[in-house]
Amino acid sequence: MTPDDEAFDRLLDYVETDLGFATSYYDDAYLDRRVSSRMRRTDTEGYDGYLDLLEDDEREQEALLDAFSVNVTSFFRNPEVWEQLRSVLRTLSAERNRVRLWSAACSDGREPYSLSMLALDDPEVDDSAIEITATDIDREILSAARRGVYESTRTTDIGEQLAPLDEYEQYVERDGDRFAVTDAVKDLVSFERHDLINGDPKSNFDLVICRNLFIYIDTEHKLPILETVSKSLSKDGYLVIGKTETLPELLKPAFEPVARRLRIYRKIDSISIQQ
Repeated sequence: MTPDDEAFDRLLDYVETDLGFATSYYDDAYLDRRVSSRMRRTDTEGYDGYLDLLEDDEREQEALLDAFSVNVTSFFRNPEVWEQLRSVLRTLSAERNRVRLWSAACSDGREPYSLSMLALDDPEVDDSAIEITATDIDREILSAARRGVYESTRTTDIGEQLAPLDEYEQYVERDGDRFAVTDAVKDLVSFERHDLINGDPKSNFDLVICRNLFIYIDTEHKLPILETVSKSLSKDGYLVIGKTETLPELLKPAFEPVARRLRIYRKIDSISIQQ
């Protein structure tokens, strides 16, 4: 192990032990990218130098924890997944008087707002029965999500993201490149802070969407998170993960594929995972 490796390990130990962020669950390359970004922003040399800064600066502690949060998202990311989710919402709406949805690791809110728009847009879905809980570990990103204001940039076209809806204009108030989600869309969504790694399971959700988180998580630590998600589902509830992600073998007996290629599953059993 090189001196740099040892210094990096000391830094991660401090973050996990003193700041309470479970670095051991995450891929080292991902963590190093986020730490290096903060080191550049603070003009800090070396991991030990950055550790000294962290120990003395509470604002930098918060900035680093925010940097570790995964905030890559868009409205209706992978439109074919959302078209299948439309069918899932129709099924749930027909089966249940109240439909509880959870957008886990929701980032800036575009995923739960997409769910809300989809429910409002489809005449076969009773939107009055829809309740969407959206969670993230990052308090700052949750504040932005509650505001529900997004802007197109050179690399991000919000109008294009909303294109899967034929008349998306009824769900956003547009002013040039600025898009503000309407109150009707917001009314179906409640935001709260939740730590998927260390937090307790929730309960009786009919659909949990947890997409594109596990590509950042070490393989050995995916199971505890997925067990938390699984325990949060009601009987016959649906689970959606990212298109490039897979269910671990130990969890597969608890689910049947609804759309395997799109990574949409339905819970058929409750199991306790033994590692």
